[in-house]
Amino acid sequence: MLNQFSRTQLLLGQEGMARLSKKRVAVFGIGGVGGYVCEALVRSGIGAFDLIDDDKVCLTNLNRQIIATRKTVGQYKVEVMRDRMLEINPDAKIDIHKCFFLPENADMFPFHEYDYVVDAVDTVTAKIELILRSQKAQVPVISAMGAGNKLDAGRLKIADIYETRVCPLARVMRRELKKRHVKSLKVVYSDEQPIRPSEDMSISCRTHCICPPGAQHKCTERRDIPGSTAFVPAAAGLLMAGEIVKDLSGMTSCRG
Repeated sequence: MLNQFSRTQLLLGQEGMARLSKKRVAVFGIGGVGGYVCEALVRSGIGAFDLIDDDKVCLTNLNRQIIATRKTVGQYKVEVMRDRMLEINPDAKIDIHKCFFLPENADMFPFHEYDYVVDAVDTVTAKIELILRSQKAQVPVISAMGAGNKLDAGRLKIADIYETRVCPLARVMRRELKKRHVKSLKVVYSDEQPIRPSEDMSISCRTHCICPPGAQHKCTERRDIPGSTAFVPAAAGLLMAGEIVKDLSGMTSCRG
């Protein structure tokens, strides 16, 4: 019978679509990368999601985040993403968690119940904990490396963390994961040399912070505030979603 996933079924088959409908994916970080992961996965027929983020949509998110519009500024990202996903597939089961993932709250999340984990968070500490928890639970995980300060979406690649080069975040992750005896990790990264963002104080969050008073996490806490585009984070998220769909539908093994 014709349905909203019919075009995808032409490629993945009825059995592949049935597999996807039974899968639960946890997306940690609903930003420029994570938002596009969610968008592509719900349009691909994944049946259940956990969305984890404590951030609210900011005016500066409008240049790259799929959930960011003038109407959604100030709203929790997980709520906006959930509502958007349910408009696409009302049958999807979506649990939201208004918090940042940290080693201190990692026990809140049932990793053994997930079929796939998406690491789209920014901090090294959180990324490492996500990876360790996922691998301990024997759950596949894919991790986003740096998408900021880049202009060429064509330089994005899927690779093992130990095959990455150029990316400063990947360099740090390689070192830290090696210390923890992590032997392999699927990542999306760019081998484009990062561009140093201009220090224009007239448009800098350093001098014009618009985060609401009392916000737990502000971009100004970062040592560097990266530049970003509409297309590099989006392309990274779509690449990640493609890997997840191929893995969970069984197409990866079919194609060798």
